[in-house]
Formats: sequence, C-alpha cells, structure tokens
Amino acid sequence: MAGLTHLDAAGAAHMVDVGAKAVTRREAVAVGRIDMAAAAIDAIRAGTATKGDVLAVARVAGIMAAKRTSDLIPLCHPLPLSRVAIDLAVDEAGIAVTATVATDGKTGVEMEALSAASVALLTVYDMAKALDKAMVIGGVRVIEKRGGRSGDWRA
Repeated sequence: MAGLTHLDAAGAAHMVDVGAKAVTRREAVAVGRIDMAAAAIDAIRAGTATKGDVLAVARVAGIMAAKRTSDLIPLCHPLPLSRVAIDLAVDEAGIAVTATVATDGKTGVEMEALSAASVALLTVYDMAKALDKAMVIGGVRVIEKRGGRSGDWRA
C-alpha cells in the first residue's frame, strides 16, 4: 500500500504521524455556491427571511465548522486555527461563499476550508428552504493553498 498515507503496511486506516514535520504558516481557500429563486435572494438581501439573518448565521456556522473539522472527518488532525474568514457574496442567481482558513502548524487546512464552505452553504439552505426548496449547492472546491512541504498551489 505504498504511497497511501492514511493506510499502514497492513492496509489499516491510521492517522498520519506529522511529528517530524516543521511548523509553517499554512492557508487554504475553498469556494462554493448556492443557487436559488429570486424571491429567496430578495428576502435574504432584505433581511426578511423568517429564520433571521441568513448571511450572519451562515458565516458563524462556517467558522464553527472549520473549528470542528477533526470531529467530522476521520483521520483529520485537530488544528489550532489562527484565522477563519467566511465571505458570502449575494448575486442575482444565489450566494457564493469563500472560506479562508489559516494555521501555523504541521499539516494543511484544506479540509477545514472545505468544511467551512460546505456548512456555510448548508446553513443558507436550512435558513431559506421555506422560500425555495429547489436550491442547488455546488462547485465546492479548494482553489488555493499555501505553505507546507508541497508549497503553494492555485487552481
């Protein structure tokens, strides 16, 4: 099973030992979007959605998700995050999310950025589903990562 870092020699899943790796500044950016009906967008913009301020709650949910990623994704290391930023941009078709996560650590924060973006979008859906049950979430992906042994990468 050479080359598969989350499997040991016998093929059993295990958490990768990052103890010998150097602490470096690491950052990842993930994006995604949710498309919805114009009436739902209008209510979110106006702050009249029945469940409250959709964007504020989605932002907090994304931050919380980044902080809890190791509880959600098996074999992820718990990381001391130094930054989680959630940007929600409303346009005529829906809402785009950008999640930026950073740490000074021994492993990257791509999973934290993906978790933050995903949960922010799921929260928008939950808070606006009374307005539009046919919303579509998609395009969740990492677009940038910086730091670590493999260096910087951008989609």
